[in-house]
Amino acid sequence: MTDRALSVVRAGALTTVQDRGRPGHAHLGVPRSGALDGPAAALANRLVGNGPDAAVLETTLDGCSLRPRSAVTVAVTGAPCRVTVDGRPAAWGAPVRVRAGAVLDVGPAVLGVRAYVAVSGGVAVEPVLGSRSTDLLSGLGPAPLTDGAVLPLGAPSGVHARVDVAPQAGPPSELVLRVSLGPRDDWFTADAVRLFLSRVFRVSPASNRIGVRTTGPVLERARGEELPSEGMVLGAVQVPPAGTPVIFLADHPTTGGYPVIGVVRAEDLPAAAQARPGTAVRFVAVRGRGGYAWADPRRPGAPGP
Repeated sequence: MTDRALSVVRAGALTTVQDRGRPGHAHLGVPRSGALDGPAAALANRLVGNGPDAAVLETTLDGCSLRPRSAVTVAVTGAPCRVTVDGRPAAWGAPVRVRAGAVLDVGPAVLGVRAYVAVSGGVAVEPVLGSRSTDLLSGLGPAPLTDGAVLPLGAPSGVHARVDVAPQAGPPSELVLRVSLGPRDDWFTADAVRLFLSRVFRVSPASNRIGVRTTGPVLERARGEELPSEGMVLGAVQVPPAGTPVIFLADHPTTGGYPVIGVVRAEDLPAAAQARPGTAVRFVAVRGRGGYAWADPRRPGAPGP
């Protein structure tokens, strides 16, 4: 058995293998999947000298513990958390050397939701449709980690970064999402669209990799008939019969029958993936299908660049 492997000591609440996903298969009913906080995953790979397609581990809230069978370089990014090696403090957001048999512990997130663990060589599970990502909706890719599981590692391909700590964007205290209205905003009353763009929603504890569910004002429909299923895109804000928005993330379904009131800019979705339950959410209209004026999300109602 190869010594290029990781043993899972503590799997955590939900730890999955993720890379840049498998876009381009929606016509087969396959979501794109991939790391929800793409910039954090990419940074972790750069810190350990991996290429951009290397697979990492994505933890959820309470981290995980791992034991490498050979010496490896690791980096933990994303949600700030305590990192230790055999109980001794180690750096977060920087390359860390872990000897064979030592236990790397990624602790609970202090802020945010998801941490990313990159290991030199990358997690080398068998790819499916060109990706090693775990897809919770379709079941493709490796199963979420369990205690005692063993993950193969690839051969290191680069030199780790020489930094003490890499700067990262902090998890949001308030989530401001730029949204282009449509394609089905006309299925809602004018008052509902106004509420959508002016009131505060909050992240629901029911959120997951499929989407960020919200609580808050109920958006009333102007049309009550059934909408035939149509294609769904990353960032689509779907409004189910309960009337509160759901923001689709990487494991979202490829079709849906509830109206989409708007689509969130892709650049804003990593922050959405790090927003804890209870986080305030505001939607800000930007220029899109309806010709809505650009708004600066830092200053509601003010013209942007």
